[in-house]
Parts: sequence; C-alpha cells; structure tokens
Amino acid sequence: MIDCGLYPAIYKRKSFHRFRSSGDETITSEEQNEIVDAYKNFSALCPDIKTAIRIVPAEETTCKRGEEYCILLYSEKKEHYLQNIGYIGEQLDLYLVQKNIGTLWFGIGKTEESKYENLDFVIMIAITKITDETMFRKDMFKSRRKPIEEIWFGEGIKGITDIVRFAPSACNTQPWMVEHTENMVEVYRYKKPGKRGIMPADKVSFYNQIDMGIFLCFLELCLLHEGISYEAELRYDAGLDDERTLFAVYRLQKCQSVDLSTINLNCIV
Repeated sequence: MIDCGLYPAIYKRKSFHRFRSSGDETITSEEQNEIVDAYKNFSALCPDIKTAIRIVPAEETTCKRGEEYCILLYSEKKEHYLQNIGYIGEQLDLYLVQKNIGTLWFGIGKTEESKYENLDFVIMIAITKITDETMFRKDMFKSRRKPIEEIWFGEGIKGITDIVRFAPSACNTQPWMVEHTENMVEVYRYKKPGKRGIMPADKVSFYNQIDMGIFLCFLELCLLHEGISYEAELRYDAGLDDERTLFAVYRLQKCQSVDLSTINLNCIV
C-alpha cells in the first residue's frame, strides 16, 4: 500500500518550471544512492511490471531548465505501464520534496539512453537541491489549477475533492475527470476537444496516461489520510483519442460527502 507519510508533501510541492536561485547546495552521490534505494520501496499500481530509474547529469538529456540532474524512469511495456510509472514516479516526486529537492515532470524530454536493464525509457523528472525551503509552495490553494466544477461531478468528498486537483501532470493538461455516486468514484482520462498543451498531437494520449497514474497517487494518499478504505479496479485504456475514457473505479467503504459549493474554489486554470 502507498505510504501515507508522503501526504504532507502534497501541500509543499511545486513544479519548478525554471530552477533559478536555488542555492549552492548539490545533490550528493550519497543522496543519489538514497533516492535509488527509496524508489525500490514505493508502491506500484501494477506490481508485475518491472521498472527502474537512473539519475544522470542534466546535460545528458534535452531538458534545459537549469536543473542539476534528471531522473530517467524506465519500464517494461505491459498493459497500464504508463499509468504505473506515473503512480510510482509521483511517490518519488513527493519523497524528493520532503528532502528539499525541487522537481519538474518533464514530459517531452529525451535521452540517448533509451534502454536500461532491458527496460524502455518512458519519462524524466528534473531535479535540483533547493537551499531555501521557502521556494517551495507556501499556499497550495493559490496555484493555478482547473476549478473543481470542471473535474468533479456529483457530491464532493471531504478532504478529497479539494485536494486531488493539485496533482501535477507531465505537460500540465490535468487530463482527469471524476464522477462520484454514493460509494463509487469513477476516474476518467479526459481530453478536452482541441486542447493538447505543448504536446505533439500523437503524444497526447501517451503523456495523459502517465498523468492518470500521478492522479491516482494523489487520490489514494488523500483517501488514506481521511481514513477512507477502498477497493480499486483498473479498466483497460487502449490509448485512444476519445474525449472520455474510464480508467479506474474506486468503491469506498465510508466517506463524508460535501456540497461542492462549500469547497474552496479560489484556484483557476
């Protein structure tokens, strides 16, 4: 099961789109080894899928955001492998934030090392040690995210609905939609017609499937934090360019529903 100890990092994390004035501290080789070891203990969405990471200097990738290193995430290609790498990778993201390491999911980054341990390169996370902790998020609710009414339908859930929308996405498209009825939460991969952000058209589904794993990481951390037990069922996603694709169904044991109008709505796209 996912480590609920990562939950507080949700409020601290931010995407460092540019690593400026981050200080003169560096990520030591000892810290890099600790990151690799920590990764091995993260919960997988699909435990039967093999994954691995490599930490390389920034100049060995196409990411040029002022980062010190990039973490390259690799996986074997099986059903749900993209969602799985997003799910595990977001745990890594939150772990790094706890270590005062700034992060950025860099969805369009490339590396010459397309294979590692017979696994395929999927995506990278840019990282830099942050000397001044105040550079992290001071007030998560002031960040620019989709408003609740665009992503959540049905009654809200206390401690869930108002938090999950702050999940990062690889190219900032936030491609999720939730329907809540009684004790069931259905999670959809959603593509707004005509919207694809910075991604090439043929890569939208690829990165959005990774994003869905990131979102499920946030969702499960929030459910655990609120003491809501659940059973999750993944649905097949063929990676088509449909407007809505049902990806996961969560059956909740008990939760406190709230009127959406009472939830903090001060975050905008």
